[in-house]
Amino acid sequence: MKILFICSRNKWRSLTAEKIFEIYDEYDVRSAGTEENARIKVNEGLIGWAEIIFVMEKKHVRRLKDKFLNKLMNKQLVCLDIPDDYKFMDEELIEILKSRVSEYIEVPD
Repeated sequence: MKILFICSRNKWRSLTAEKIFEIYDEYDVRSAGTEENARIKVNEGLIGWAEIIFVMEKKHVRRLKDKFLNKLMNKQLVCLDIPDDYKFMDEELIEILKSRVSEYIEVPD
């Protein structure tokens, strides 16, 4: 399964998600950001590639729909409701990510 994680700048939340889920062989994981200064900026190719897209906040859903509405057709788009309150690989962030993502995909122990 191809999973894309999206936050604003692709430095803390989505990059943490990519790092913790890329260890599972059953998932091909990438991450990106919605802002101009993102480490990796989300683009049409990444949206087309992904089977499921997890975003951190509702504003990311709006930004994706504004730019990539046609590419989002038939895609599962999930808002995890994780505020920008965490640093890269924050223990609490990891626990929240695993818990919320596990509602949509299997997260091996």
